[in-house]
Amino acid sequence: MNQQYVELFRLTLPERLQLVEDLWDSIAVEAESLPLTDWQRAELDRRQAEYRQNPSLASTWDEAKQRILARHGH
Repeated sequence: MNQQYVELFRLTLPERLQLVEDLWDSIAVEAESLPLTDWQRAELDRRQAEYRQNPSLASTWDEAKQRILARHGH
């Protein structure tokens, strides 16, 4: 364990959960400014071209969410 973070482990569980949430929110804000890698851009282009060729194969978020939940027994 990094000794720099020892004090963080002394926080209560609710305090640590709040810290994680705050950290995640800060990452999400900054992540929008990160450039895509070449392979990420190529994959997005590939998926978009595939969608344009056959949009009927795409799923709505609700459909995808239901499949995910069904796989995990929810």
